[in-house]
Amino acid sequence: MKLIDMKKIIYSTLCVAGLFLATSCEDFLETGSPSVVDADFVFSNIVTARAAMDGAYETWRDCGQNHVFGDGLYYAVDVTGSDIERHPEAFSNQTGRHYPESLYQNGTFVSSYNLLSYLKESTGYASLFAVIGKANSIINAMKGAANFEEFMNAGQPSDLSQLYGEAVALRATAYRELIRNYGDVPFQVLSGVAASGLTSRDSIYDFCLEDLKVVEPLMYQVGTTVSVPKNFFSRTYVQGLIGRMALEAGGYQTRRTDLGADFYKDGKGNVLSFEKLGTENNNCFYGRRSDWKDCYELAKTYFKACIDNPGTAKFHLTDSRKGANGEVYENPYQYFFQQMNDLEFADESIYEYAMTQGTGNNARPYSFGRVSSGGGSSAYPCKSYGQGRINPAFYYGLFDPNDKRRDVSIAVTGSAGNGTEKLIPFVPASTANGGGMTLNKWDENRMASPYVIKQRLSGINGPYMRMAEIYLGYAEACAATNDEANAKTYLKLIRERSFSAGKANTDAFIASCGSVLDAVIEERGFEFAGEGDRRWALIRTGKLPEAIKRVKELTKAMLDGLKANGYYTFSNGNTISSYVWTKLVDAKTEYGHRLTTQCPEGKEDDPVLYPGWRGQNNDWAKYGCDYGTTTPKTNLAIKGLFEYIDPNGPEAKALEADHYTKANWGADLVNYYDEYYTYLFYDYDYVKAPIYLWPFTPNIVSTGGFTNGYGFKQE
Repeated sequence: MKLIDMKKIIYSTLCVAGLFLATSCEDFLETGSPSVVDADFVFSNIVTARAAMDGAYETWRDCGQNHVFGDGLYYAVDVTGSDIERHPEAFSNQTGRHYPESLYQNGTFVSSYNLLSYLKESTGYASLFAVIGKANSIINAMKGAANFEEFMNAGQPSDLSQLYGEAVALRATAYRELIRNYGDVPFQVLSGVAASGLTSRDSIYDFCLEDLKVVEPLMYQVGTTVSVPKNFFSRTYVQGLIGRMALEAGGYQTRRTDLGADFYKDGKGNVLSFEKLGTENNNCFYGRRSDWKDCYELAKTYFKACIDNPGTAKFHLTDSRKGANGEVYENPYQYFFQQMNDLEFADESIYEYAMTQGTGNNARPYSFGRVSSGGGSSAYPCKSYGQGRINPAFYYGLFDPNDKRRDVSIAVTGSAGNGTEKLIPFVPASTANGGGMTLNKWDENRMASPYVIKQRLSGINGPYMRMAEIYLGYAEACAATNDEANAKTYLKLIRERSFSAGKANTDAFIASCGSVLDAVIEERGFEFAGEGDRRWALIRTGKLPEAIKRVKELTKAMLDGLKANGYYTFSNGNTISSYVWTKLVDAKTEYGHRLTTQCPEGKEDDPVLYPGWRGQNNDWAKYGCDYGTTTPKTNLAIKGLFEYIDPNGPEAKALEADHYTKANWGADLVNYYDEYYTYLFYDYDYVKAPIYLWPFTPNIVSTGGFTNGYGFKQE
């Protein structure tokens, strides 16, 4: 290539990247770029075309991390508002988040909710439309390029058809997030035209699904070329996205009745009918479209296509890791999260949005990982707030003690921030100072190169789609369409990799759930605990009311038992007690390592190794931690976590003589009864349509030409 031509491409690349990065917060309804792009030049050359797409990806990465899948709306309710997950702080401290999380007190609080109580004018809604604007600009510019028909009609993937497919997938992804959070929204596919008015979510789903079906065969599977790594959308991702959106399109959602009887239409303009559950609430109903089985059949087709040819995405059934210091791994489920902790693209991932260590704002593990009470900088590890916590009734009463996912997903200990471990009390608070059991999948103690300079800069990517979801999505679609044999096959693949041989008892699990379909939905809770999947999975499957009722009843029985007897034993054999006994020990000297892994079978009585997957980084001293001794006591031994120890009995006295200290455990659940029971889906009656959506903010309502529904105010 001539030098002058190379300079032209480099200059244009920079300009195009800048063009597609630029966004005005004030123009959040403007879904296209007003600038003029030479489409024939930019999109006939993969170098300049890729630069434009990179700018769009950066807009999405910022939106995903800060507004819809890292912090923001995801932080506020997705990771805290289900039957298995909860918040750490007192309800009264965070009412702007806790009312939406708890379904607005059965809908009665909706009319009192301040439209700017948590949302701001330039956050989730605006950011998603900024992403759509970038995608529309690329899609329409590529459609206008002279070579568009050529690469779209080639019948096979090319670099340009791949990039066009990425833009289509980006737009569909943004609309999916808008619908999940706001319901019916404006719809716009043209560049430079402001989106206004509301469009039926069903029409948007159908449009996006048809669009994705067109580009799917013209894209590369993830990782099959160097140009499609796991931080780019791929054919694999699009297949999964079609499946994901088809399940949602055919699922239960809360819809408005004040928009007219003919508002809800499919992609062809046909007025839809609905199968409804429960009773209406605030001029809305909870239902699914009557043609939902067609959506599930579509999901079934594309999930299976993804399973049959997943590119470089791998679902590990075994764990080949060997511990250098005597550690026992034997947990292929944890391997996915360890790869992410090591700042690698995880084998099981289909798509991750990329983060960079030392820059930006990183939600994992700060918001959704194992907590630390360390300072904001130069700590071991630095502060980890822990917005996402786990309902104790789920941990003790529903998780099978033999399930290897439990300890990977949930920890009863966090970090003190000085290289030592500490018990997390149930008192309402953040970090490891309170809030109860923490999420455990991301932990800076587990990083190959932890970042101790400052908090929230770990560099761990956002895991947006992985193979486990594809398997369970396919199992769900099969079960719902009377293909129980295939549903059971993929349910077993997910379940049995997390149990030792012979202990998964899948048939008994299905029987206890009532059906294969119910078992698949229940299994999602164990597989994705703490990942923000559970709330939406329950909403779209119509299982939310019964799941809330179950966890409320389990929680009340637990609290009543603790109050009356000092302990409560669940049907799975687990016992939670008012008190536990703890002491710090020198794990490095005793075991050869501080960071624990899977507890070896037969060692469940070891108070340091069980529960597993906790402890501390093996070498915090390497990063500047000064213990003041070569044999520091870093790990917490815990007795009484799953069995009752009489606080006045001989065992307790022997423990205290052995330097264990009695600590409040279940006693604090009783002390904070309202936090753990009353405010758990506050006043929900299991019958009325659940109000789970966010309101439009005043500026959106005034400029968008539509009104708030679901009982929300207009200003």
